[in-house]
Amino acid sequence: MSTATPLEGKVALVQGGARGIGAAIAKRLAADGASVAFTYVSSAAKADALQAEIIAAGGQALAIQADSADPSAVQRAVDATAERFGGLDILINNAGVLALGSVEDLPLAEFDRTLAVNVRSVFVASQAALRHMGQGGRIINIGSTNADRMPFPGGATYAMSKSALVGLVKGMARDLGPRGITVNNVQPGPVDTDMNPADGEMAAGMLGFMAVDRYGTGAEIADFVAYLVGPTAGYITGASLTIDGGFGA
Repeated sequence: MSTATPLEGKVALVQGGARGIGAAIAKRLAADGASVAFTYVSSAAKADALQAEIIAAGGQALAIQADSADPSAVQRAVDATAERFGGLDILINNAGVLALGSVEDLPLAEFDRTLAVNVRSVFVASQAALRHMGQGGRIINIGSTNADRMPFPGGATYAMSKSALVGLVKGMARDLGPRGITVNNVQPGPVDTDMNPADGEMAAGMLGFMAVDRYGTGAEIADFVAYLVGPTAGYITGASLTIDGGFGA
């Protein structure tokens, strides 16, 4: 292993990795030497393009269609990754949905899907991954700074789902520490993605809450994740680490 390829020989799965932050993470982990699988729901064209891009750059990639709201699909994706690449060392739980609406009238179906994707899929994927993961394994959940601060109306369900990851990570870290597996929660602030574009209707309001007068980039989140899954971050576990441009300051 060289400093240029700190993840050489490692296998990673990015749950929700065809676009946005997930795609940036997949590309960064591949550039660092990992074989990378990633799941997608409906963005087949983007998934195929990302897979081709990583392979063209000399990496190994596998796109897997899987709805994170379906536990069986999540489990199959984990097992397919391990079968294809011979194991699993890194799990990135990035799949997420954003349902905005007042608690007065948010449909129960949207509440249930938010929990299914943002919380349950994290547990299901982690449980499945642990059947393949050994000493030095890494689990990273992509949460949100909204777990700590929800400064606008309509975000109660989303904030609740991301807050749940804080407690889940603390408990998982205790469970898995004896196995040498670390578990951490990365909490981005506003990041320029399809879900929340820097030129979108929410942007002006978001910038007003921030110390840095801009949105973050997927690459910046990916750089942070790459450090946490790397060989020098083995003493960090059970943490919720914010990267939000001062949104929560």
